[in-house]
Amino acid sequence: MSALCRLIQRALPGGGACRRLFPGQQQPVCGAALTVRTASSSSPVNLTYDVFDGKGESTPLVFLHGLFGSKSNFHSIAKSLVQRTGRKVLTVDARNHGNSPHSPELTYEAMAGDLKHLLAQLHIEKCVLIGHSMGGKTAMTMAITQPGLVERLVVVDISPAQTTTRTNFRYYIQALQKVKISSDIPRSTARRMAEDQLRSLVKEHSVRQFLLTNLVEQNGHYAWRVNLSAISEHLDKLMSFPSFDTVYEGPTLFLGGASSAYISSDDYPEIQRLFPMADIQYIPDASHWIHADKPLDFISSISSFLQS
Repeated sequence: MSALCRLIQRALPGGGACRRLFPGQQQPVCGAALTVRTASSSSPVNLTYDVFDGKGESTPLVFLHGLFGSKSNFHSIAKSLVQRTGRKVLTVDARNHGNSPHSPELTYEAMAGDLKHLLAQLHIEKCVLIGHSMGGKTAMTMAITQPGLVERLVVVDISPAQTTTRTNFRYYIQALQKVKISSDIPRSTARRMAEDQLRSLVKEHSVRQFLLTNLVEQNGHYAWRVNLSAISEHLDKLMSFPSFDTVYEGPTLFLGGASSAYISSDDYPEIQRLFPMADIQYIPDASHWIHADKPLDFISSISSFLQS
């Protein structure tokens, strides 16, 4: 089993003490036969999140997951950082992901607006923002547009550059849309059925397992909890990055996987333009999912950055 699979299994709901924003609410899923909460396209959505309480008074850490991910992806990391730093840690579901509401709008400006709304709800005046992939672009957008809310910024294996040529997400969307699962069958059977159908388009076992964390059941029906239609419609925007003339001057760490192509030397000039205080580091033998491949190195890098 890959490190990614192990981390995902440890991070599935129920894997630790945490508080949830909407206790007891129905699990949102996509599909005509299933219940889903939908937000208007013009206003921020109420994001779901988990809190891992630390005893220290330092600025809290806020983790933002990548495309097709959820707040659960960072549970193990969050617990370790609470123990190591004493800080409160939040892991957040983006709109159209996890347990957060669905919306037809899916842009980095909108997702940054959701996060600003959440911080205001929680009376958090400043945070250390840590975003992976899509979450990294949301974090960069937030830092540039709302610098007063971001004390420090960590961008995990992504850059403010076009990433279309480096991804297979369009294939993943097509694969998920083609999956058909019978109703009223055991979850284990439904999961095997979904994986069998994904195998032809998604070759990597670890990626299939990651995508399968989005399979949910409600009233005997199975579907994907991510909003595939919104993701598909906005994928080009998600693979790009908004244009900004302003910069974020706070301490910034770009943390790349040495085996990943998501942060290349071609991206350095734009990183330095938008984030003049940026430090760029790579973790050896890590892929795009650094936090899954090398969790101890990932935690150490963030801890060192917090102390610098």
